Parts: sequence; C-alpha cells; structure tokens
Amino acid sequence: MRPITEMTELQTLYDAAVPASLTKVRTRLSPLYRQWIEASRFCVVSTVGPEGTDASPRGDDGPVVRIVDDSTLWLPDWRGNNRIDSLRNILRDNRVSLMFMVPGCQNVVRVNGTAFLTADTQARASFERKGRQPATVIVVTVGELYFQCAKALMRSGLWTRGDESGLVPTAGQFLREQDAGFAAEEYDAGYAEYAKPRMW
Repeated sequence: MRPITEMTELQTLYDAAVPASLTKVRTRLSPLYRQWIEASRFCVVSTVGPEGTDASPRGDDGPVVRIVDDSTLWLPDWRGNNRIDSLRNILRDNRVSLMFMVPGCQNVVRVNGTAFLTADTQARASFERKGRQPATVIVVTVGELYFQCAKALMRSGLWTRGDESGLVPTAGQFLREQDAGFAAEEYDAGYAEYAKPRMW
C-alpha cells in the first residue's frame, strides 16, 4: 500500500472545496452559534502534545461550557480518572479543538483555538455543584468556528438507530481483557451507583 506524501497528489483526488464550507467560518461567536453551544451538554476536546494526540469526551447536565464573551469559553474539568492527558497536552501545546453535539441534531459545531488552564479561586467557585468545584478550568480562546456538514451523522444514524450498546463490550469486559481475574460483571452492575456521588 503506497502512502500519499505530496499535497499536490492529494488535491488531485478531490474536487474544489464547496464554497459555503469556506465562507461559513467565523472568528467570533454570533447569536446563533451562542444558541447552539449553550444547548450542547456534550463535546469532544482534542489536544496535541509531545506523546501524540488526545480526544476527550466532556459532558454536563446543562451547558458543557460557559460562554464568557464572543471569543472565550470556560470548560470546567470535573472529576474523572485523573489521567489528565488533555491537560498535560494543553500545558505544552495550547492548540485545541472542541466538537459540540446536540442530541437529534445532524450538524456538529466545531471550535478551533487555543487554551490555558487556571485554578483561579473565583473561576472554580463559579461552577460549584453539590459542594464541589472543578480542579481546574480550561479557558478556550476561539480562533475559528463553524458548523460541520451533516452527512457523517446522517450516514451513521447516530441519533436514530436506537440503543446498540448490546453490540459492544462493557467497561468491565475491557478491564477483564487485561486482567483475567477482574470481576467484570460486578464492576458493570455497580458502576452507575458508584459514579452517582462522583459526577461533580
């Protein structure tokens, strides 16, 4: 299998970019983009660092980010597994991309920009939930944003094909694949209750 290594060769394989795909790009949040992002409870944060790339799912039961102004988003870093892969990357390479999704919507909104981390007392306290605060807040400066073509979600039927979780391994099964003695069924059965007091 021969890899493509030249930009000119790549470009010969595709038609010219659809004009609207270029003209739709904005550099600041407009009222409509604000409306979309405020409705999004889930996004994927992509970062890059010396060890490679990372894409991390982020979610909340309200807006997943806070819009501070037309070019600034705050993303609280709620409790997780403490790998902090994305955060390590941001410290060393501040480029980030966020992909915002809204259930039932075929489009996706992407924000490309830069970010830094803060443990500012007031910023963290402003997100307090159930007596807890995020360890840090990711401050994103918007470089560009645009909505993505709907074809990927349409092809996949992401919101319309129903629950397909029975087709894939559980978290417990993944862990048992690494450790034959791991109690996968017990882990899976108890995880929802385990997670409830640890969501924020």
